[in-house]
Amino acid sequence: MLFSALLILSLHVTRAAALWPRPRSLSTGSSFIRLGDSFEVVAEQGELAKELERRLAKAIARTSRHLQHDRLRRLTPDRGESDRPQVENAPILSRLFLSLNSTVVGTLEDEVVNLYTLDESYSLSVPAATDATSPTASAHLSARTLVGLLRGLETFTQLIYFLPAADDALDGLRYIANVPLRIEDRPAFPYRGFMLDTARNWYPIEDILRTLDTMASTKVNTFHWHITDQQSFPLEIPTFPDLATFGAYSADRIYSTVDVAKVVEYGQDLGIAVMLEVDMPGHTASIANAYPEHIACLDARPWSTYAAEPPAGQLRLGRPDTLAFSKRVLQDAAKLSSSAFFSSGGDEVNKRCYLDDPETSAALESRNSTVDELLDEFVRGLHETLVESNKTPVVWEELVLKHDLSLAKETVVMVWIDSANVRAVADKGHRIIHAASHYFYLDCGAGAWLGRYANGTSCPFKTWSKSYSFDPLFNLTREQHELVLGGEALLWSEQAGPETLDSIAWRVWLVLPRS
Repeated sequence: MLFSALLILSLHVTRAAALWPRPRSLSTGSSFIRLGDSFEVVAEQGELAKELERRLAKAIARTSRHLQHDRLRRLTPDRGESDRPQVENAPILSRLFLSLNSTVVGTLEDEVVNLYTLDESYSLSVPAATDATSPTASAHLSARTLVGLLRGLETFTQLIYFLPAADDALDGLRYIANVPLRIEDRPAFPYRGFMLDTARNWYPIEDILRTLDTMASTKVNTFHWHITDQQSFPLEIPTFPDLATFGAYSADRIYSTVDVAKVVEYGQDLGIAVMLEVDMPGHTASIANAYPEHIACLDARPWSTYAAEPPAGQLRLGRPDTLAFSKRVLQDAAKLSSSAFFSSGGDEVNKRCYLDDPETSAALESRNSTVDELLDEFVRGLHETLVESNKTPVVWEELVLKHDLSLAKETVVMVWIDSANVRAVADKGHRIIHAASHYFYLDCGAGAWLGRYANGTSCPFKTWSKSYSFDPLFNLTREQHELVLGGEALLWSEQAGPETLDSIAWRVWLVLPRS
């Protein structure tokens, strides 16, 4: 099911539980089963059992903590009190068995690298009665991959309800309603992402990790980290340490290589890929704080002539040492993430900036080239470096549609300006990630942040009904459907920060193309 499934779910919560997102297949009964006091999550016996438990030790511990501390009650007028007589006399569920339908147990790190070709499906069954040979019952979760088991564990935790004890609100019964229950689930699209801009405003690592936790609970599998921009360059680049030293807002607002590794590893444990974006050649004015020789039209006025937002400044084209510098920056950044994808950005490149920059205009004249030709040379150079680093390049749509660059077919294109442009990208044979600003920009609706400037006006607020109406396959031929990798919700941070992250990002929930 696609986006319509999420709309249906929001209007008609399934009888079994408030599952989010809605599983592809769900069958339920009308009974209850109660979790035993010593309930445990264990690997089913077999040759792979010990290895499976070792690989999933953190996930099993997370599930156990969640079951111990979560106190979600049924969304009914009496908050589930009418369930109490049946729950108190219900059979006991003593364990959840995990099994891997494979002859080899891989690693989460390897699976996350191959996330967009990975099988994330799982099967989950919860009985209504105990087995004839045991006084307690067992639930079963199986998958072909470790990531599939992670997705199933998230679903299992959503099935659990809490009834407080009469004399202790912190103690009580945990149970599952509408058993026997069986779920067969798999995503409709391999890429389901959330983008966070940490350059306009800086976010503590703890906030990012908390965001990853919530992403995992809703089976969003990619954290698109827009980590640098015009206003600041907070990412530590080992070859050029001055970039962050002078480009960050302050010394305590830098993402060190250790910080990034922490986020990447945390994401891997959750089955989430971290895709870094270092936007080039536009949105790079902050580089001038350390390396001004590489930046054209720095802080040029009026800024609206030279940039989409202040301050103006973008990497020079036609200058060999600037290309070499930029390639080395991406080479260092690419080492920080194990994701198969890396975004080099490419949006909102301003031609006037280059035409009015003496050094770039001289290069254009001496080479008898156009801005787009120099841009093509620059971006292809960046992508050569990314491919050498075993990364698939990801770009914003303008490089393909506005500048008509000769990018490799393997390049993934994020369509953000207008979803009507998706067909044109597909016609060029590129894979697509939906990021439509008129559907999925979470920062919209807060008003103009550039005062009287016309291009600083805000986009309208995105209501849940607008977002949920999106059709990811609209206007595409059947042959082009396979080019759609998925989509993401995006939070730009001109008017967002740590204080508002949760309330903006999770106000309805990110609408993404999955089953």
